[in-house]
Amino acid sequence: MSVSGSSNSGNTFPQKMNSKTQFLNLKLYVLVAIILTCVALVSLSICLCFCFTKNSRKRKMRVKHSSGLIPLVSKEIVEIKDLGRNENCEKQVGKIGKEGEIVNVVNVEVGKKKKKSEEEEQEESDDVSGKSSDVAVDMGWGRWYSLGELEIATHGFAEENVIGEGGYGIVYRGVLQDGSVVAVKNLLNNKGQAEKEFKVEVEAIGKVRHKNLVGLIGYCADGAQRMLVYEYVDNGNLEQWLHGDVGSVSPLTWDIRMKIAIGTAKGLAYLHEGLEPKVVHRDVKSSNILLDRKWNPKVSDFGLAKLLGSEASYVTTRVMGTFGYVSPEYASTGMLNEGSDVYSFGVLLMEIITGRSPIDYSRPAGEMNMVDWFKGMVASRRGEELVDPLIEVQPSPRALKRALLVCLRCIDMDAHKRPKMGQIVHMLEADDFPFRSEHRPHREKDPHTLNEAVPDKVPYSTKHAAGGNVERSRWR
Repeated sequence: MSVSGSSNSGNTFPQKMNSKTQFLNLKLYVLVAIILTCVALVSLSICLCFCFTKNSRKRKMRVKHSSGLIPLVSKEIVEIKDLGRNENCEKQVGKIGKEGEIVNVVNVEVGKKKKKSEEEEQEESDDVSGKSSDVAVDMGWGRWYSLGELEIATHGFAEENVIGEGGYGIVYRGVLQDGSVVAVKNLLNNKGQAEKEFKVEVEAIGKVRHKNLVGLIGYCADGAQRMLVYEYVDNGNLEQWLHGDVGSVSPLTWDIRMKIAIGTAKGLAYLHEGLEPKVVHRDVKSSNILLDRKWNPKVSDFGLAKLLGSEASYVTTRVMGTFGYVSPEYASTGMLNEGSDVYSFGVLLMEIITGRSPIDYSRPAGEMNMVDWFKGMVASRRGEELVDPLIEVQPSPRALKRALLVCLRCIDMDAHKRPKMGQIVHMLEADDFPFRSEHRPHREKDPHTLNEAVPDKVPYSTKHAAGGNVERSRWR
């Protein structure tokens, strides 16, 4: 009896699972399988939503402390591949000296890094670091900071202190023990890149002091860690104020914009004409122009800078920079001198005047490239239409004409005809006050008055969010 009962009991469960239910006349085991599958899918969806929300919060936090959008397509010209050399080029190299080879550029790779040969790696390493591969602790300038000091200053490199990110590192806001606020750039050590950029910036601006250049006040070389400590500039960068959400009227009046342009030109003129060897910045753009509370500009980010001795008229190097700002002769040949910075400044001045990005894919086909559109508008005698509509009080015709002329001279396709940065300063300052006083006789303001006009918050870069593909970081 017990065996029979056990057998009947064992058959009960399979029979029940195989029985049909009232729900769509499905068998019980099918219904159970459907329910379990639904539960699994719901659980997976909840997990994915949680992960997405967490990542989204991290991105928003980064946006809050930097300047906004990550571009869909990077504007960085990472490398232009050399696909050919000839004997004539090699002869020219002999005249240049140690600066490398002249390259024939065939293809520009945007936003996509390409592997370099061992020869190229060695060439770049020699170009950057010179004869010595070791970083001297005592560089004869600034202060050496320990890793521990900078960790304390940035609260352990906390994410809430991030004020900028880029291909070469992350920049943190830090407060030193004496209470001074600094910007700490933690260089990413990608295939020795940290060491290279560290030496480039130290060699370029380690001892340079100018009111329109961001001061490099110290460094940290601890093991593999390479960090640079800069003065902190607290009012964002020019890109944010030109392309961010500033409302219907831009706080950047015509006068303030010209002040920024002139200050930037003075900083570049000092690099080109006040130093030996001269320094070619190689990445002049709006996001590298930092602003203080009185709208004084400071040129920043010398990670791509090149030194140019008095005996050389140019150097040759892999083309790097930002799409839209790079001069055509440098992009096509790799031959670099201060004329490339002049071209980039011309594009920057156009950006200041128009409020447009150099490359904006959200605009109609004829307006995507700001330089081509700008030249076409001037040729059509429609220069007054170039002024940023967010400028409440328009400049006088003569002041505008002067600025437009400077732009066109800076972007001359013949690099030899472009003015020097010192000449550009004189051109912008020559009729500066007479032009502005024509239509605003009481326009002269105390610097403190200008300071009061600065909004409390740096605008987020939301303009052209759909297709501008604009890099948005205060520091790189």
